[in-house]
Amino acid sequence: MAQETSSKTKKSSGRTVRLRVHRQDGPHAPETKRVEEFEIDWHPQMNVISALMEVQRNPVTVEGKTVAPIVWESVCLEEVCGSCTMLVNGKVRQSCTALIDLLSPNGEVVDLAPMSKFPLVRDLQVDRARMFDDLKKVKAWIQLDGTHELGPGPRQSPENQEEAYPLSRCMTCGCCMEACPQVHEGSNFIGPAAISQVRLFNLHPSGKMHAAERLETLMGEGGVADCGKAQNCVEVCPKEIPLVDSIAQVSRQATKQMLFGWLLK
Repeated sequence: MAQETSSKTKKSSGRTVRLRVHRQDGPHAPETKRVEEFEIDWHPQMNVISALMEVQRNPVTVEGKTVAPIVWESVCLEEVCGSCTMLVNGKVRQSCTALIDLLSPNGEVVDLAPMSKFPLVRDLQVDRARMFDDLKKVKAWIQLDGTHELGPGPRQSPENQEEAYPLSRCMTCGCCMEACPQVHEGSNFIGPAAISQVRLFNLHPSGKMHAAERLETLMGEGGVADCGKAQNCVEVCPKEIPLVDSIAQVSRQATKQMLFGWLLK
C-alpha cells in the first residue's frame, strides 16, 4: 500500500520546467565554462532548490546527455543562512525563496548562474570568504574580558533595540556585494554588509568601547569613502536592511573620528 501511494505521489503532472544552468568545473577551469539545459517535472510549491534536486537525481540534459550533477550550496532553506545566493533570471537573490511558479508562470526557461563578484568554486557555488574576512577586519563582535561570569550586560533602550534589530538580520549572503558597482576586481571596497555591521556593533552599549577601532578601519583604502552611492544594495537585500542609512551614518561617524578623534587619545 505504501509503495502504491508513493508511486501515485510521484506521478507526473504533465507540466514541465526547463532550467538553463551556467556551469564550470572549477575555479581554474575556464575552458569548461558552458550552459546546459534540463527539463524536469513540475511540482506544486516548487522552488529553485527543489528543482535543482530533481536535476541532481537524474542529471540528463534536454539533448539526452548524462552529465555530472550540478553543484550548488544551501543549508537552511528558510532564507536565514544566506548560502544559496545565486543569479536567478539575471537577478541576485536567495534561490530557496525563488518559486518556480513566479519565475516561469507561462513555461519560461529559468536561468541560473553563480554570483560574479566572488571566486567560483564550481557551477553555482562561490566562495564568500572575503565577506567573513571583512567582518574580522572591522571587529564585528562584542569583546569580553575573559570567560568568567561578568553578570548582566548593560541595558538597551527600546529605541536602541529598534534601530539595531534590522541591522542584526544580515546573513552575509552577498546580494549587496553582487549588486554593488564599486565591488570589482580593481577595487578594495569593503562593501555595504561590513559597513552596516560596524553601525550595529557601535550601537551596542558595550560595543561602543571599541567604536573608534572599527571606524578607523573604514577610514582607510576600501573603506566607507569608496561607496559610490548607487543604492543598488538596498534594492536587492532580502532582509530589507537599511544599508544606505547605515553607510550614511557610518560615514558621518568616520568623518567625526577623523576630525576630532585625536582629542580622545
